[in-house]
Amino acid sequence: MKEITYKEALREAMVEEMRRDEDIIFLGEDIGVYGGGFGVSYGMIEEFGEERVRDTPISEAAIAGCAAGAAATGLRTIMEIMFSDFITIAMDVIVNQAAKMRYMFGGKVQVPMVVRCPGGSGTGAAAQHSQCLEAWMCHIPGLKVVAPSTPADAKGLLKAAIRDNNPVIFYENKLLYKTTGLVPTEDYVIELGKANITKEGSDITVVTYGRMLERCEKAAEILKAQGIDAEIIDLRTLYPMDKETIIKSVCKTGRALIVHEASKTGGLGGEISASIVESEAFDYLKAPIKRLAGKDVPIPYNPQLEKAVVPDTDEIVEEIKSLINR
Repeated sequence: MKEITYKEALREAMVEEMRRDEDIIFLGEDIGVYGGGFGVSYGMIEEFGEERVRDTPISEAAIAGCAAGAAATGLRTIMEIMFSDFITIAMDVIVNQAAKMRYMFGGKVQVPMVVRCPGGSGTGAAAQHSQCLEAWMCHIPGLKVVAPSTPADAKGLLKAAIRDNNPVIFYENKLLYKTTGLVPTEDYVIELGKANITKEGSDITVVTYGRMLERCEKAAEILKAQGIDAEIIDLRTLYPMDKETIIKSVCKTGRALIVHEASKTGGLGGEISASIVESEAFDYLKAPIKRLAGKDVPIPYNPQLEKAVVPDTDEIVEEIKSLINR
C-alpha cells in the first residue's frame, strides 16, 4: 500500500490503463500541455503524445461526439468535462447516441467510453460550476454512473470503468482531489455495482457517496460516544446500484438515513428510499426513512451561503439522533 491523493489515484489509473492498452485515447479541454483544469492529467501528454492525449476545442458536444464515435469504431475513450455542469452541452450524444447504440444494434456495437466529470460545490465556483447532476444520469438506460469517495476507490473504479464495454459517467468531487488515502501498489480493479460498508453498526443504516462519506463517518464517530451505532454504506456505483447491500443492512438496523450533496428534489435519495420501501426491508422499519440532501437552490457564490446549502456533520448527527429517538 502507498499513500497518495485522490487526484494522483485517478492519474495512475489512466496512465496504467493506457500503458496496458494502446487503443485507449484521452480527450478534453486543456488536458494535454496544461495538465487538466485540476491537474489530474499532468505529464500524460509527454508520455503518450498528442495522438492519444488530445487537447480539444472548447465544445463538450464535439468532445462527446468524437469520444462516442471512436469508441463505437474500435477504440476505448476517456473524455474529461472540465466542470461536470457542462455535460448538459453533450447530452444529445451521451443520451441519444452513446447510451443507446449497443441496444439499437443488437449488441453488435459496443461503446467503451468514460466521461470524467469533476463536480460538486465548496470551491467558490458558483451556480454554473458546482452542480451535482448524477441523478439525471442515473435516469438514462444504457449509462453506468460511478462516484468514488476515496483514492483507492477512485483508482480501482476508474480502471473498471475504462475496461467496461459501456459508457460510464464518472463523477469526481472537486473537494476530494487533494484528500489522501492508502492505495494498493499492485494492479487492481473494483467491480462496478458493488457498494462498500465502510463501518458496520446495528442502530441505523446511513447510505451515502462522494464527499458526504467523510462527513457521515465523522458523524458516526461522534454518535458512537453517545451509544449510537451507525452502519455506513458508500454506494460507489450509483447505477447499477447495489440495492441488495442496502436492503440487507436496513433489515438489520430498522432505520435508514440517506445523505447526498445533490439537491433533494429528484435526487438519488428518493430512488434509494423507494427501493427500501418496495423490498422486504419495509417490514423491519422502526422509523420513517429520511433524506438529508442539498437545498433546492442554485449554488451561491457567497462562501457562507454555499456552505449552508450542503449537509454538514452536525446536521447528519441531528438527523440520526431524531430517527433513533422515534
